[in-house]
Amino acid sequence: MKQSANTKKPFHIPVLSNEVISFLNIKPNGIYVDGTCGLGGHSKLILKNLSKDGVLIAIDLDRDAIKEAQLNLNNKISKIYFENNSYSNLPEILTKLNINSVDGILLDLGLSSMQLDSPDRGFSYIKNSNLDMRFNQNSQLNAEKLINSLTEKELADIIFKYGEEKKSRKIAKHICRLRPVKNVQDLVYAIKKSTHPRFRNKTLSRVFQAIRIAVNDELDKLSKFLDIFSDYLKEGGKIIIISFHSIEDRMVKRCFKKNSLSGILKIITKKPLTPSSFEIELNNRSRSAKLRCAEKLI
Repeated sequence: MKQSANTKKPFHIPVLSNEVISFLNIKPNGIYVDGTCGLGGHSKLILKNLSKDGVLIAIDLDRDAIKEAQLNLNNKISKIYFENNSYSNLPEILTKLNINSVDGILLDLGLSSMQLDSPDRGFSYIKNSNLDMRFNQNSQLNAEKLINSLTEKELADIIFKYGEEKKSRKIAKHICRLRPVKNVQDLVYAIKKSTHPRFRNKTLSRVFQAIRIAVNDELDKLSKFLDIFSDYLKEGGKIIIISFHSIEDRMVKRCFKKNSLSGILKIITKKPLTPSSFEIELNNRSRSAKLRCAEKLI
């Protein structure tokens, strides 16, 4: 995470930011939703294009992220609503705000730098810390509880399904033999016992991704959102979703295609957009990002 020498505040570089703003084609007096606002990188760019009559709804399940976003988005022109909630609960959020429909929705499904670099959240295999991995810190289930309570088969299935890791059974067996697994270092050790050094980092990434997805019920939340979002977009409104692994991207692709065949959406990106080599050089964490955009027709 990059930090200012003076403020020591977390700093996050928004992914594919030029493409996001271009596709949204923001109306100055429009209503826009940043469903995964994180530290507010994309939200800040949206706000720059809104007038005093514009509205931004900034949503994030991570309470620490919402607190940072409130500090970072000190815009005094447009109206901002901060919601510590899941984007999958969009209907309830809009009902609470007395808003029927919006002009654009953005989801960036990646982790923020604050989450990845946190010394105690356990999202990264690089830093030893507690095995937490929760987006919602009020949730009862964290990674440690999940790993130590599942059967070997259940754990292998999660690693295979959500991480697309071929050595899932071998990894699950070693994890179970070494239980209780208490921290990141314990989990990394179990994975290292199951893998060749040449491919180890990819395997570590896949296993941590799989456990994080399971802890946060991420794919069910995305599925719920994909079923309902079009009901809350105005005609001509844009939906942009940035995903970081193939499972999410396939879900978005299928949803857009289904709605396109039904005449509800027009697909703007026939193939997903990916960061340029220049952007990846500036922000290596953007390398696996895929952006898809569609427009509401009716």
